[in-house]
Amino acid sequence: MFDPVDKLKEFVRHPSVSTDPKYRDGMQGAQEFVSGLLRSLGFAVEVVKTGLHPIILAQREGDPSWPHVIIYGHYDVQPPDPLDLWKTPPFEPTERGGRLWGRGAADNKGPLMTHIAAVGRLLERNPRLPVRITFLIEGEEETGSPSFLPFLEKYQHRLKADFVFLSDTGIPREDQIVVTCGLRGLVLCEVEVTGARTDLHSGLHGGVLRNPIQALAELCASLHTPDGRVNIAGYYDDVLEVAPWEREELRKLGTEEEAYREFLGIPAFYVPPGYTPFEAVRFLPTLEFNGVGGGYQGEGSKTVIPSKALVKISCRLVPDQKPGKIRPLLYKAIRERMPGDVTCRIIDQHEGTPYIVVPPDRSNTPASQPPRLARAFRAVDRAVIDVFGRPPLYLREGGSVPIIADIKRVLGLDSVLLGLFLPEDNLHAPNESFNLRVMQKGMAVSEKVLAALAGG
Repeated sequence: MFDPVDKLKEFVRHPSVSTDPKYRDGMQGAQEFVSGLLRSLGFAVEVVKTGLHPIILAQREGDPSWPHVIIYGHYDVQPPDPLDLWKTPPFEPTERGGRLWGRGAADNKGPLMTHIAAVGRLLERNPRLPVRITFLIEGEEETGSPSFLPFLEKYQHRLKADFVFLSDTGIPREDQIVVTCGLRGLVLCEVEVTGARTDLHSGLHGGVLRNPIQALAELCASLHTPDGRVNIAGYYDDVLEVAPWEREELRKLGTEEEAYREFLGIPAFYVPPGYTPFEAVRFLPTLEFNGVGGGYQGEGSKTVIPSKALVKISCRLVPDQKPGKIRPLLYKAIRERMPGDVTCRIIDQHEGTPYIVVPPDRSNTPASQPPRLARAFRAVDRAVIDVFGRPPLYLREGGSVPIIADIKRVLGLDSVLLGLFLPEDNLHAPNESFNLRVMQKGMAVSEKVLAALAGG
């Protein structure tokens, strides 16, 4: 059996940034590394070509009566920029303080390696394990998974399973596992505002036209009320009411608001009335400005009125909001509030549907929940208690994994999302790392879950 930490280091060394063509060789190297590792465990591996980066479909077949688990992950990572903020080079993995530092260590190479290593250890002990396992590993998650939905639709006949098992969500601290039972959806766009046909001297022409930056700032300011709610008619119409068991699970988390505020480094929270910060990031939709540009950005001053200004907007949606309804509402508000003395262009970007699953033994669990899915949740309960010493919490998460809702819609499968990364792991930021103690315990949990399913 291979050493999981050594293999993770090898995995991280491949600079697999899916958004930047200059990392094409790193993407190919990461794909070939994972494909080879799964072949070494006895999986039949097919590398499915897409319009951008391939999807790895690796299957361990068996008796059709055996349980069938799909394990999902992704081999692409975020760009490492800004490079000058890294303490060690992002693609030269460094083990220090019980952590492995490097881009992708926590998102998603470490958690994916956790499951691969667990399967490897299990099959080494029991080569005839009565469980069918399919690894489904994509290379476009960080670009919105544009090839994943067409892949699901084409290959759904080979993906008839009981549930999906993955770790691409977080936990609040090292000793408290969270099984994520809800994810927010997404609507992304850019808004480009144009004034004059070219940049203008602000002394010669200032005062006779509206500055596109001013128009954009006024628009952005209009999209929230002073108390922090999204100021778009109909935006909250379909927000699912929070169930009592969800609030109870959140209370068990026991996290202190003051500690959270200090972790964020902010002087005060800005939360809609009636919600705690921890409720707001799980149960409420948002509208955020992810980037603003326009005018001179260099050192010193350059007194121009810019021709153009741009804002990047992301809306995080909660059950039962639909991207197909929210996007038109957003665009209508933008167009109605844009001054008539500038022009506006809205650029569509990707979207994702919110997802929620109710774990078993909750008062409002659907009676039709598949028995093997309920068995999987209960197996996770027992395994987490055995390994971590306390039961998992079942919580919604503020992040988005849009493919989970696609899997539910196309394959009819729910997902068991075992959180493994921590707030201090710095996902998408410089100095990303993965806690190796969590990795070792996560392997034990994954093993126990699969073994329990095999035991019937």
